[in-house]
Amino acid sequence: MTPAEIADLAHLRRARDRMDRDYAQPLDVPAMAAVALMSPAHFSRKFRAAYGETPYSYLMTRRIERAKALLRRGMSVSDTCMAVGCTSLGSFSSRFTEIVGVTPSRYRRRDHSHLEVVPSCVARAGTRPRRSTAAV
Repeated sequence: MTPAEIADLAHLRRARDRMDRDYAQPLDVPAMAAVALMSPAHFSRKFRAAYGETPYSYLMTRRIERAKALLRRGMSVSDTCMAVGCTSLGSFSSRFTEIVGVTPSRYRRRDHSHLEVVPSCVARAGTRPRRSTAAV
């Protein structure tokens, strides 16, 4: 790996860390590319090559991951949608259903008591949304 490739990975990691930290903020590819010190197109290509999904797809997966935690605590679907940075309830519900396999309302109604005895770091890893390769 060349020094330039290592530097690119460090910049990509900085942008990914920002998505993890600021997932509820309005983030778009140009803003994330600026964090990575790359043009938007170059950033998108490099991000997908490094992490296996587009920046937007990664951000939505993080948002859905956080939404699942809020829904398990009993927050309403519309409040959850806004809390994770989505502005359209319809788009949020569609993406949630696509990634999780059930609607946000149905997920919220499920019994999640089996996760109460599990440490939060383990529960977070075990409930992390998994994207199929067809959805990426």
